[in-house]
Amino acid sequence: MTATKRIELALGPCFFNWSVDQFLDFYARIADEAEIDRVYLGEVICGKRMPFTDTVWPQAIERLEKSGKTVVLSTLAQPVNKRERTILKQQANYDMPIEINDMSLLPSREARPFTAGPFLNVYNEASLAFLSKRGAIAWCPPVELPLDSIQQIAALVPEVEIELFAFGRLPLALSSRCYHARAHGLSKDSCQFICERDPDGMDVATLDGKRFLAANGIQTLSDACHVAALTADHLHTSGIQRLRLSPHMSDMVAVSNAFREFLDGALDAAELDAQLERLALPGPLCNAYLKGEAGWKKTSLPA
Repeated sequence: MTATKRIELALGPCFFNWSVDQFLDFYARIADEAEIDRVYLGEVICGKRMPFTDTVWPQAIERLEKSGKTVVLSTLAQPVNKRERTILKQQANYDMPIEINDMSLLPSREARPFTAGPFLNVYNEASLAFLSKRGAIAWCPPVELPLDSIQQIAALVPEVEIELFAFGRLPLALSSRCYHARAHGLSKDSCQFICERDPDGMDVATLDGKRFLAANGIQTLSDACHVAALTADHLHTSGIQRLRLSPHMSDMVAVSNAFREFLDGALDAAELDAQLERLALPGPLCNAYLKGEAGWKKTSLPA
């Protein structure tokens, strides 16, 4: 009888403009205390932030690898100039696991293994099979893809590991413009890195004051905090090997430990939700994209 493989937990790349000290403290604690198997790190959202955070990654990688974590370098999702495209080509040749978030990086990787990130427009088995032939060994589907579709794709492309976005504000879109700067009367070119004021994203409300979305530089995220409370049995049935938790200012060690207890059967879905809601999340819970409904809603998921 073959033992069922344990569902792993991954920590996704931080989308927000945190300081160097915040990053180093954060990853040191993840290394020492978190129930995390794999950590993605690197600047994904805004190339203007890269000169400030580039010094963080070697130290963080060393600390995480010493603690036994698998570390993957996440790459920029929307390169906009020659400098950023040059950096991506250099990163493609790094001798370490990488996550590709923009198709322009694919030729430079030259069929070596990579993770296909959630910013790639991969919505069917043909697209994933195309990437698999060019080196994709894992895939984090776009967050709006329903669970039924993910299950079908996983069954048709079984050679690629599936990693489901399971916690955090949903990464919905990227823009060539910076709404965050504009909201403060600044242009993108002279933004003064105003996004650093909102370490979980800037809340955006409708004209009548209802919570709506969040802005993070050029990125639009959900207001609500997505939680995929799917049991290990359900994940195995769906062809999913790993859950991805997206970093926020909430206690991510407590978040990861709660998910580990849930996957191991020590908590049920209601208890997981209750534990997470006590952690000062950036928004209310949601999960309805998994059922093909409006993503801001909270609905019951099959056990």
